[in-house]
Amino acid sequence: MEGMGATEVAVIFLVVGLGLCAAEIAAPGLVLLPFGVGALLASLTGFVGAAPLVQALVFVGASLAAFVAMRPLAKRLNESDEDEGIGARRLVGSRALVLEAIPPNDSGMVRIDREQWRAESVDDAPVPAGSTVTVTDVRGTRVIVAVETPRGLESPDSPPTAG
Repeated sequence: MEGMGATEVAVIFLVVGLGLCAAEIAAPGLVLLPFGVGALLASLTGFVGAAPLVQALVFVGASLAAFVAMRPLAKRLNESDEDEGIGARRLVGSRALVLEAIPPNDSGMVRIDREQWRAESVDDAPVPAGSTVTVTDVRGTRVIVAVETPRGLESPDSPPTAG
């Protein structure tokens, strides 16, 4: 920055600041935005006549202050990104009807609401067509299912129900 005037350095900080603020759109986690804010503030001080060294100190100080101030917000935003109910993950916990039997260590076809999905058994056990299953996971384009236990058959030790 030696040999450059305050206005030239201010223009550089302005361009860098705008670039960092724009790049924040593509970089998750509010990492670039504090430095963009710092560069814009440094640019502002340069346009009012501050020396390049002062602009650099403003950039460092403002960037650090903005970074520390934005960390709680960034953590909160990152925590809310763990939404399991978006896309195919919305199917976890849904009941499905087996349309095409699921052979051992292979896949079959199930219907969840009005959608048909390739399905694998959670324990690689065969599942006959017509069974009702519950989706336990989604892996790519396949759902992983577990056979629902019919009422009254939860435990082999339970006494038979009077019918």
